[in-house]
Amino acid sequence: MKIYNTLTRQKEEFVPLKSGEVKIYACGPTVYNYIHIGNARPICVFDVLRRYFEYCGYKVTFCQNFTDVDDKIIRKANEEGVSSSEISERFIKEYQKDAAGLNVREADVHPKVTQNIDKIIDIVQTLVEKGYAYASNGDVYFRAKKFKEYGKLSHMPLEDLEAGARIDVSEQKEDPMDFALWKAAKPGEPFWESPWGKGRPGWHIECSAMARTYLGKTIDIHCGGQDLIFPHHENEIAQSECANGQCFARYWMHNGYINVDNRKMSKSLNNFFTTRDVAEKYGYEPIRFLMLQAHYRSPINYSVEIIEQCRAALERLYSCRDNIDFVLEDAQSGAVSDSVRNTAEHCRQSFLDAMEDDLNTADAIAALFDLVRDINTLLGSGNAVKEEIILLRDLFDELTGVLGLVYNRKKKDEVPQEILELVQKRQAARASKNFAEADRLRDEITARGWLVEETRQGTRITKKES
Repeated sequence: MKIYNTLTRQKEEFVPLKSGEVKIYACGPTVYNYIHIGNARPICVFDVLRRYFEYCGYKVTFCQNFTDVDDKIIRKANEEGVSSSEISERFIKEYQKDAAGLNVREADVHPKVTQNIDKIIDIVQTLVEKGYAYASNGDVYFRAKKFKEYGKLSHMPLEDLEAGARIDVSEQKEDPMDFALWKAAKPGEPFWESPWGKGRPGWHIECSAMARTYLGKTIDIHCGGQDLIFPHHENEIAQSECANGQCFARYWMHNGYINVDNRKMSKSLNNFFTTRDVAEKYGYEPIRFLMLQAHYRSPINYSVEIIEQCRAALERLYSCRDNIDFVLEDAQSGAVSDSVRNTAEHCRQSFLDAMEDDLNTADAIAALFDLVRDINTLLGSGNAVKEEIILLRDLFDELTGVLGLVYNRKKKDEVPQEILELVQKRQAARASKNFAEADRLRDEITARGWLVEETRQGTRITKKES
């Protein structure tokens, strides 16, 4: 598999540190509010990355943190007159609801900052002892310029980063580019005891400590949104490599931005949408489809028209899958033809080629819809044998499973006896060419909440959508 590595700015063949195993760290949410649709993109994209590695036979350890102490959390807690932990625990639960709705699997490890304070203090102490960090009035800062490779992820020299960054200038710093590893306690804030006094961690050091604790000093892949490249991931590299004396992450993957109606999403433009807002109107699965229908590094646009298109595309997938089950009920056994076997292998290979090329879910979805077309053609011919339908059904389930799609299939509804009797009367009316009576019976069946249609494979009865 080739992965575009932000660190080298080129596609590279993925070679794991340990054969057959992959360790992935994904930056998780700061839990002070509902996640917005921009947050939904990395959790969907990198869920597929994890699924694909597992599909390929790798043992994957996937770690995604919760930042549960932060300025925004503290501010919200003070506004509501509650503790920071009450805010963070509330929105961890809300995140979990949204993630489950998006069919994002739980991480193998979901560490919280507040449960890893001792590990954070350990790594800060190491940096101080090595001369890469210094204490100043209860704060601890990292000496950015002491790390000679600072800027290697964002590919900008230090002077350009210094000129372009919003730097927190403080008399307590030796240099404006230095950043906080530990912050002295302020009134009304949660704090922990440390060698430098009461305080709490800086944002960047948290991920360095948790990645080291749960995945090791060097990991295979670190991923997150494009907005995290600088300063967050740049600072993670500096801290981790100075503390550990070795490479922090071998591959860096970053997803692109989301625009709303071709404009940057922002509250000031009144085009800011939470995942929950969109899901309540359109459902979660169209959101997941939206995140995967473009290449993960490309910017994508959210609009009502586009989310409706995603719903329509999903309906095609569900219709195909339901039709498979319907035709399979009465299909006759027989040998799988070479043409059907070749169709299956071609679709699978097209899917794999796309996924192997830097997780190109856009082309993978195109391959899936080629399979849907071929399935519909075969089923519509009336010549499909049971073994051919099963072969294509299993491939459909295999590919949609990798993408995490078609996960809301309903159990088949039991058709009531009175509906079956009406259907039989309608069939009798059609046989005697009494089409007016047949239409009347169809309308009565529809009024009772069921749909009936005649297909080449026989009469199909389905529950009407409410």
